[in-house]
Amino acid sequence: MSRFSAPSLFDLRFDDAPNLKLERKHAAQFDGLLAGVDEAGRGPWAGPVVTAAVILDYKRVPEGLNDSKKLTEAKRELLFDQIMTSARVGIASASAATIDQRNIRAATLSAMVRAVKALPDAPRMVMVDGKDVPPGLGIDGQSLIKGDGRCLAIAAASIVAKVLRDRMMVQADAEFPGYGFAIHKGYGVPRHQAALQELGPCPLHRRSFKPIRDLLS
Repeated sequence: MSRFSAPSLFDLRFDDAPNLKLERKHAAQFDGLLAGVDEAGRGPWAGPVVTAAVILDYKRVPEGLNDSKKLTEAKRELLFDQIMTSARVGIASASAATIDQRNIRAATLSAMVRAVKALPDAPRMVMVDGKDVPPGLGIDGQSLIKGDGRCLAIAAASIVAKVLRDRMMVQADAEFPGYGFAIHKGYGVPRHQAALQELGPCPLHRRSFKPIRDLLS
């Protein structure tokens, strides 16, 4: 019997939050092996892009899953721990150097494929936040605009990717002090721009991004 078959769980509804409607649609065909995939860090001027793939255990879905951007840092951290102990998770990233070499879109899609392949069990279906299904998955995939707010598995992946990337940027702040990475996580805020003017770019900066490219030129 499919692990998606509990009607009481599928009937759950959350206000302004994803639910199991999309997962249920594919339940019988894929026997629960449905992975949600998302990323964190496409827009920043510095640091990696981090991707995650999550296969939820639908008997132990953490309460409150949602788009990571709609959650407080404390709530993300709590849900991260619950996801890591109850679900199957794969993680991958692409460095600033890889982003510069390949472009952000290609680097992100490649990292998504590696995150899926890092799962302890191979999924039979992948649902990806955004417009693109990464080439090279080797399995069925569906892209979903704003999927992190519509699909629980994608929401879980968004939380994992966001928490891990934020932690990486806090570590980067200790290695490259003065830029404020622990605060803005590499995004292009005024404080970051001022630090760049004073210190110049560090190895974590994406030199192919226009603000950094203009500074170097």
